Amino acid sequence: MVGGMATRILPPIALLLLLSACASSTPGPKEPASRSDKIANLRRAATLPWKDEGRCVVLEASRPWPEVVERCFHTLDTRRVRFRDTERQCPVATADAATLEMMVGVCLLTQPELVVGAVVVIGVVVVGVAIAEALEAESWKGVHPEDPPVPVAAPISREIVAKRRPQPEPSGQDWFPPVSPPEPRERARRPECTPQRIPPKGGNRLHNQCADRIPGNAFRGANVLVNGKAFDALQPATRTLWEVKTTAIETYNPYVQDRELEKQVKDGLHEQALATACGYTFVIGVRTGAHQKMLEEAAPTLTVALMPWC
Repeated sequence: MVGGMATRILPPIALLLLLSACASSTPGPKEPASRSDKIANLRRAATLPWKDEGRCVVLEASRPWPEVVERCFHTLDTRRVRFRDTERQCPVATADAATLEMMVGVCLLTQPELVVGAVVVIGVVVVGVAIAEALEAESWKGVHPEDPPVPVAAPISREIVAKRRPQPEPSGQDWFPPVSPPEPRERARRPECTPQRIPPKGGNRLHNQCADRIPGNAFRGANVLVNGKAFDALQPATRTLWEVKTTAIETYNPYVQDRELEKQVKDGLHEQALATACGYTFVIGVRTGAHQKMLEEAAPTLTVALMPWC
């Protein structure tokens, strides 16, 4: 472990030799990375905490992964990462603690197959905004109907997606008629379907915190404008737009509860139609199981998710 090694200052030339030797222990391409390699680099970087929201990684992502690590290690939030060379993959001479941590960190992160427990991240990693936006941009390049979205993380559980019920036939009770989504290529050409970062709508601190903490949200600290609607969050990984509800609707008196539920369902169906028209999945996030049950019973076609982080 890094902290248990003796310390001795290495001369600059020796340090460069050590870093070069460590990096060279991991075979990698000398040519610039292909688009698939670039996406793989961004995905790999998305699992780590960055102090600069991943801007350095995005800038260097076209290089081979070892070079990305070497060039951007200084922006890694090492306060949240523990490096443990349990398999002795990175034999290095002693140095001061900070330099030694960097050498071992670079070496471990660039290994072709990372040993379990060699790099331990403390806490939940929220994908850096720059990385998420870069992956979103890559997902739009050469889009075809059969192309899967570019994943960043797993923001929505499979159980939630599995709960989505089939869309019923239109009826006179529908507030908004169902919208048939255009083909993927057509969506890509529609400017109103391109996500735009805009200031948040209000000053509700709890609401904003709940939205910002949605896993994989690429628009923390802002709203995302899609198809004329300011949504609370966007997960590029699954092309999912979110609206957050923090009201304790189950505590309202029956009359107010009915009116509020009616409004949330009406708004939700409309927002779902706007999201679907641009090829996005739509989710309403709530804080309690009671609220979730009310919405699901009132509008079975809506996907409602609990927000345990809120």
